[in-house]
Amino acid sequence: MINRRDFLGLSAGLGASLGLSPRLLAALNSLPQGQLLQRAIPSTGEMIPVIGLGSSATFATVARAEDASGLKAVFQAMADRGARVFDTAPSYGASEVVAGGIVNELGVANKLFWATKVNVAGRGGASADPAAARAQIEKSFTIFKQPKIDLMQVHNMGDPATQLPIVREFKKAGRVRYVGITTTFPNQYAQLIEVMRNEPLDFIGVDYAADNRDVEDVILPLAIEKKIAVLAYAPFGRTSLFRRAAGKELPAFAKEFDATTWAQFFLKFTLTHPAITAVTPATSQAKNMIDNIGGGMGRLPTAAHRKQIIEYVDALPQLPGR
Repeated sequence: MINRRDFLGLSAGLGASLGLSPRLLAALNSLPQGQLLQRAIPSTGEMIPVIGLGSSATFATVARAEDASGLKAVFQAMADRGARVFDTAPSYGASEVVAGGIVNELGVANKLFWATKVNVAGRGGASADPAAARAQIEKSFTIFKQPKIDLMQVHNMGDPATQLPIVREFKKAGRVRYVGITTTFPNQYAQLIEVMRNEPLDFIGVDYAADNRDVEDVILPLAIEKKIAVLAYAPFGRTSLFRRAAGKELPAFAKEFDATTWAQFFLKFTLTHPAITAVTPATSQAKNMIDNIGGGMGRLPTAAHRKQIIEYVDALPQLPGR
């Protein structure tokens, strides 16, 4: 059974063009063909793949598209396997600019489900300037070179009273397809719940992992009730799950739901919750992207497996200071 370290070793010596070496291409070809699972967006019934790509932090060190050969390989792997959902934000360093340049160079921009964000509100609950919010959204259109953005989300609960109506303006004009709001901060969950109960939303984005299950209490059941799609962020516990499982073999029951790496094990757990529409783990390496895509293929854990995973993860050694 392959662990993530061994799997990642498959990509040593990335090729010059798209960063896909023969060994990496062989690993990609060994995955099941055309079997990436899809789930419906509740507000429309549109199907999207359950595994996508996030860009928080991982794109920050790449300043220009021409310096991003590794990221080109990531997007090519996505395009080749149908992992279309790309979650980004203007605040993620050069993420939007770099991604826009790459996908237009590769000719795959129209294959992606673009999920970006708007937030011009200051910290601490400050108000957003409507003109600045509109300008930020317009800049995203310029960067992506697309006539429509699939999902525009108000980032980190930034002044939703001001910014959600602006996003809806773009939706009404036919330029944005879906409206959403996000947070990965527990101290904003109460505000998120209030917005979910009182505002029409197509999507929310929240942090959710096998070691971070707080959103199961109210937020995820409310999403089901209100027919709101959910993007799951940080499914590896911001790497804590990999560190806690370091040096350990996958439990034997993982093969019962086709998980062959720790990444797939953790991603498949996240997908066991019926509220989750797609998971967008962040990576800047094609080898990780290919590994992650495997988490959306084959069988998913049953309710009994889900209980086993929780018990297993809760018994893992805690990291220092946690």
